[in-house]
Amino acid sequence: MGKETNNIDFELKHENKPSKAIMLFHGLTGSPFEMKKYAVHLHKCGYDVFCYSLPGHGSRAHEIEDILYTDWTNMAQEKYNKLRPNYKEFYVSGLCLGAVLSIYLAQQNKDVTAVVALSTTLFLDGWTIPWYNFLMPLGLNTIMRYFYTFPEREPYGIKNESTRRKIALLMSKTTVAMDHYPLSCIYELLKFSKSVRKDIKLLDCPLLLIHSKDDDLTSTKSAKFVYNNCACNIKEYIELTDSYHMVLYDNERKFVFEKAVEFMAKISNIREEAACI
Repeated sequence: MGKETNNIDFELKHENKPSKAIMLFHGLTGSPFEMKKYAVHLHKCGYDVFCYSLPGHGSRAHEIEDILYTDWTNMAQEKYNKLRPNYKEFYVSGLCLGAVLSIYLAQQNKDVTAVVALSTTLFLDGWTIPWYNFLMPLGLNTIMRYFYTFPEREPYGIKNESTRRKIALLMSKTTVAMDHYPLSCIYELLKFSKSVRKDIKLLDCPLLLIHSKDDDLTSTKSAKFVYNNCACNIKEYIELTDSYHMVLYDNERKFVFEKAVEFMAKISNIREEAACI
């Protein structure tokens, strides 16, 4: 049974409350809309699913230039504190910035059951990042970050041309996502990513990383950094070959959905077996 908490936030719950739930986090300048198909699949597989618009996004997009990354982490922690006690198993998953938030929550909360990180964005080094990207620090560290925007443009993180056209049309007519990245929020993302990288050894819960080798926003360097430096005893890395950044809407989306559920089911089985010993 789905419950809309406002015009874009959503909670998908079952009549008979299950023992497992997952909280999803959308990407930078995105909204819960981009997580909806993934959420519906997870709900059908027996999970209660929660997804909320991050500060400065969705109906509050006009505020994003004043948002600090701690606004994102505080909101995520607040939601986690409220929801976690209600479930035996609680997973976190996200796309782009949402993947970084998921990792952060697991670093800070040792009762996170597992993380599913999609298109983890710790570095902005994808193949569509402009050649003048090396000049970005000059703007990021000055007042100019409040006056410059980084335009969202083709291919919009999507390799599938038909889906790309639909997403481009939606972006032009609705508020499902912003059509630009304010430099100030990129500044906050990079500060946040640096903090998460610094504390990567604190990540020690089961982890699934899914990343496209052709990600247009962030190369596989981000996911591989997490995989190679975390303290997780159970970890998997899957590299996609027919997608760009928006893996939940691209050619391999069904595969991504299935692998996420498969991984969480595996972790659940391991926990049950351990409890019986």
